[in-house]
Order: sequence, then C-alpha cells, then structure tokens
Amino acid sequence: MTGDARQARARTNHTEDTNRRMLRARDAMDCRFAEPLDLAALAAIAHVSESHFSRVFKATFGETPHRYLQRRRIERASSMLRETQLSISDISTAVGFSSFATFTRTFGQIMGETPTAHRRHAGDHGAPICAVKALRRPA
Repeated sequence: MTGDARQARARTNHTEDTNRRMLRARDAMDCRFAEPLDLAALAAIAHVSESHFSRVFKATFGETPHRYLQRRRIERASSMLRETQLSISDISTAVGFSSFATFTRTFGQIMGETPTAHRRHAGDHGAPICAVKALRRPA
C-alpha cells in the first residue's frame, strides 16, 4: 500500500469514526428530547469538545445541535396536538420546553402556524394520513 493510499484510508476511518460519534449524540437527542440536554452533555456523548461538537454536528447534519433538538421537540408536540387533548401548555412542558413563549415562537417558526391553529386544522385534510404526515413534516 502506498503512502497516499494509507493516508486516504486513515482519512476515511477518521470520517467514519466522527460520523459514528455524531450519530451517537443525535440518537441520544432523539431518545431524550424532553430532558434538559446541554451542549456539554452532548459533546461528552460524542467524546469531543463542545466547540468541536457544534461545528462537526452542523457539518454532518446541516443544522446546529440546538436547532435539531428544537425541531425534534416540535415534531413530537405536533403529534401530541393532533392525537391528545392535553393543553398546549402541558404539551410544551412534556416535550422539554421550560418557557411557553419560547415553545409557541419556535412552533410557529418551524411549523408555520401557531399550536392552536395546528390543533384546529388536525382533521381538516381529508387525505390519507401518510400524505398529511408528509405535508406536516418540518423542513
């Protein structure tokens, strides 16, 4: 094996290792989205520094760890708004938001409507549920 081939293989191994570390942290976010997760805890899961974690996570997944976690929380809140009769305040707490105002603002930014409007429109589509879910999936 030539020196160039060894270097290429080492880069590939490093990239794969980095991707595995980021996936581990993302999986933790998916499983524990309602818990208070801070950057230090996520970086520790990935076994990297906080600044390196933020930079690499965004390069790997196209969004910051904070935005990814917010999006996952809003996706779950969307589902709960459609499928339960819990109050919007209870849902915001259940998905991990400590501030109702932040929940409402973030929901509007991601979903394009307020939580109240989202709940009101939950059954208005008359389309197959798979189509409705595809339309409601945040970008």
